[in-house]
Amino acid sequence: MHIGASLFFTDYSIGPVALGKALEERGIESLWAPEHSHIPTSRQSPFPQGGDLPRKYYDVMDPFVTLAAAAAATERLKIGTGICLVIQRDTIQTAKSVATIDQVSGGRFLFGIGAGWNAEEMADHGTNFKTRMSLMKERVEAMREIWTKDKAAYSGRFVEFPEMMTWPKPVQKPYPPVLMGGAFPHGGRRAIEYCDGWLPHAKRPNYGEALDIFPEFRQMAAEAGRAPDSIPITVYGVAEDADTLKRYQDAGTERCVLTLPAAGAEEVLPVLDRIAVLADAVR
Repeated sequence: MHIGASLFFTDYSIGPVALGKALEERGIESLWAPEHSHIPTSRQSPFPQGGDLPRKYYDVMDPFVTLAAAAAATERLKIGTGICLVIQRDTIQTAKSVATIDQVSGGRFLFGIGAGWNAEEMADHGTNFKTRMSLMKERVEAMREIWTKDKAAYSGRFVEFPEMMTWPKPVQKPYPPVLMGGAFPHGGRRAIEYCDGWLPHAKRPNYGEALDIFPEFRQMAAEAGRAPDSIPITVYGVAEDADTLKRYQDAGTERCVLTLPAAGAEEVLPVLDRIAVLADAVR
């Protein structure tokens, strides 16, 4: 099982170059960056985890820019979006960003995606909250056409473009793994339907601990005609605890991602040292 780390990059956090190097030096497999373009001040959508929305959600930097910087400063570290809000992004431009960062990193990119929770944020991008899931599926399908075809075209309800040409194509073939973020059962069902992996949070009110619903998820995959082991599970926000990591490892988890504070090096690096010890123990 691999161990990764996630961080909301801000102008007051450790930078992506320094963090990328520190992760690679400690043998941590991957770095994950979330995305919010902005937070509307109306704050009508409640924070899914309850309470006030942390400042880092307002302040977070663009994930493709920060991850590209981390990739350029490292050789082995995998980089991933955790998650990219594809429903708020232009399809063609996002396909180019994914292919470009996969090229820059030499094929180390993991494309974590999701539909998000902030209806007002989506609306500012022209996205209808009620149809966001259908939009997300079409955008993924359209991007796959772009990544794999010299001449790509797509015609759907929400996404449509005539035949066109665009490069670069991704290093990874046929394209970087698309990992579906989201809770169970709906996020898991979407992962099974049209993605290459599932990226749930470690804990959610509707299912408790993600580990507990692995059997049901795998049964759902089998019933849909997909081999359960063909849909690797990356769990986001796992506790910094050796026993917990061991349980995830025993359950066949592909990767556990631990959360770092959006803070400076003096606060983040000691956390990395602890995570490195846990990663060695898991190995």
